[in-house]
Amino acid sequence: MSLLSDLVNLNLSESTEKIIAEYIWIGGSGLDLRSKARTLPGPVTDPAKLPKWNYDGSSTDQAPGDNSEVILHPQAIFKDPFRRGKNILVICDAYTPAGEPIPTNKRFNAAKIFSHPDVVAEEPWYGIEQEYTLLQKDTKWPLGWPIGGFPGPQGPYYCGAGADKAFGRDIVDSHYKACLYAGINISGINAEVMPGQWEFQVGPTVGIAAGDQLWAARYILERITEIAGVVLSLDPKPIQGDWNGAGAHANYSTKSMRNDGGIDVIKKAIEKLSQRHKEHIAAYGKGNERRLTGLHETADIHTFSWGVANRGASVRIGRDTEKAGKGYFEDRRPASNMDPYIVTSMIAETTILSK
Repeated sequence: MSLLSDLVNLNLSESTEKIIAEYIWIGGSGLDLRSKARTLPGPVTDPAKLPKWNYDGSSTDQAPGDNSEVILHPQAIFKDPFRRGKNILVICDAYTPAGEPIPTNKRFNAAKIFSHPDVVAEEPWYGIEQEYTLLQKDTKWPLGWPIGGFPGPQGPYYCGAGADKAFGRDIVDSHYKACLYAGINISGINAEVMPGQWEFQVGPTVGIAAGDQLWAARYILERITEIAGVVLSLDPKPIQGDWNGAGAHANYSTKSMRNDGGIDVIKKAIEKLSQRHKEHIAAYGKGNERRLTGLHETADIHTFSWGVANRGASVRIGRDTEKAGKGYFEDRRPASNMDPYIVTSMIAETTILSK
């Protein structure tokens, strides 16, 4: 195995100018990440200079077998923490051969919203809190839980330390450092309320980069859990009963919100969100009704609410924002399995573009 490890860790720059580019895209479920690699003649830092590629869409539930070719358009580049050197990860979106975005390409519409002059002028910032659950591979039961049984009740696990409280920290720390290496603006990690559940935060990021970076971070986490022999779950309520679910809270601000008097802009934005509550909920992740029950630090899915420092509300304003009279707010409704392209662009559309 040592020879295999040596080969995996070969430094290509010692023998060739060529690099490996891992092209990453989102499959037919809207959540499954796919990727494949190709050799390029030399280093590339601009996605526009990368070649387009294609894949068999009939094998990802994105095209029929008699017309299966789907075209990949490179959109964002990150350093590859697995192959290292000058090798890269490439976030792509997908199109038909005629150049039309396929139905599961949610980046295309998000990019249109984020390129709108009114949105560009407001420089929307996002900080996304991605919660997730680590599962034992063979049983699909949370990591650290007794097989077929339950750990002690919630309480000691949130931000906890110790072999009986924190399960999977090596995976979480590996992911943290790998994201920093890749160039993702990951801002922190913590153990969550349910044992075996963790969170990482990406941000602040501007506009479409929020989606690109979160998808890249998810891909890196999938790869690390693959190496560790652990299953990654983004289910919003992986265990029924008196256990916290998993969300992807979206912290958000615009230039107007960050300027003096921004609290009034924030309140107007929240009012706009309240008027489109049903539309947002419908787009905020599958199975979210199992999580948004009004219990376990959530608001009821059917009722929009907001409050200062209230984690049982749909939208929370922080104490610091209230005190400063400007800043950001947190949309606590998105589920852990939400598509960040949809959620971030929808928040911008509702708060900036809707009248």
